Amino acid sequence: MGEAITPEPVLVIAEAGVNHNGRPDWAFQLIEVAAQAGADVVKFQTFRADCLVTADAPKAAYQQRATGAGESQLAMLRRLELPAALHRELKKHAEQRGLRFLSTAFDEPSLRLLVDELGLTLLKIPSGELTNAPFLLQHARSGAELIVSTGMATLADVEQALGVIAFGRIAGAQERPGPAAFRAAYASPEGQAALRHGVTLLHCTSDYPAVAEAVNLRAMDAMAAAFGLPVGYSDHTLGIEVALAAVARGARVLEKHFTLDRTLPGPDHAASLEPPELARLVAGVRTVSAALGDGIKRPQPAEPATAAVARKSLVARRAIRAGQVLGAEDVAVMRPGTGMSPMAYWDVIGRAASRDYAAGDLLDE
Repeated sequence: MGEAITPEPVLVIAEAGVNHNGRPDWAFQLIEVAAQAGADVVKFQTFRADCLVTADAPKAAYQQRATGAGESQLAMLRRLELPAALHRELKKHAEQRGLRFLSTAFDEPSLRLLVDELGLTLLKIPSGELTNAPFLLQHARSGAELIVSTGMATLADVEQALGVIAFGRIAGAQERPGPAAFRAAYASPEGQAALRHGVTLLHCTSDYPAVAEAVNLRAMDAMAAAFGLPVGYSDHTLGIEVALAAVARGARVLEKHFTLDRTLPGPDHAASLEPPELARLVAGVRTVSAALGDGIKRPQPAEPATAAVARKSLVARRAIRAGQVLGAEDVAVMRPGTGMSPMAYWDVIGRAASRDYAAGDLLDE
């Protein structure tokens, strides 16, 4: 017999990302939308464009579709940077609105801003940084809880990344990092314990928007089985159906991009939810999460009253005298379900009635 599953709330991350288009007023509006929708976390992206990409780095195909191919990725990202001082204001405002503030760092100075200056104790590692071992190590050594997105990755890629994180958690400052040390840390009981206490994996398909056929939600099951860690889902599909399906499949964290207006210019708006959709998603997540329950098959509090009406009992088919031996012609199975269970039918047949019954009486033999 399986053990009961303790229900846990799904952490809903409303991903504002760069959908502020570099405008502080839009960034504050995005926080308001996330709060009104009932999300748990509002997340931005923190980077210094000059530390992130080279001058001739091309845009991704989806970025070219959304913003054109005329400018470089560097030029686009420069327009989307958020100043350090604004981060502090956004964090304060998010917390005032009951949200946890989160941002994804894409370079070391940005990570230091989030950890050392803003004091974040939860960090999100984006899919693009999963193979960036030095950056993974810096995240691990921050001591923060980590949400690790795994778009574009194989299980082997994820295991390598977890090895770096395990090393960062348990190794001393004098121990030399490297592939062998990472594998040893991952294989050690101490490394595994460190991963279980503070690392969540997110399944993800790194396309914007992603089509349903490319989502492969069953990969969440594969990661959970392979690594024994909590697994969630970062959704890039259009609409909310796939995100809700991920929650029904057991996602512990759900991340979804949102925007003020899907028609705005910018790389991520077209694949994002608008405010009413975000509110419907969060409401749907809460409903699905509540419906999952604890896994124990048992009557729910409302069901006994229904059983009394919908189930059946053993009933006198006709008048029966005390002492009469009951035959099949004397016993019927009818509603209501407040008498003897029909499971006792064969125990009753052939027994002498203990009292008189009128037709339709519930048997109590």
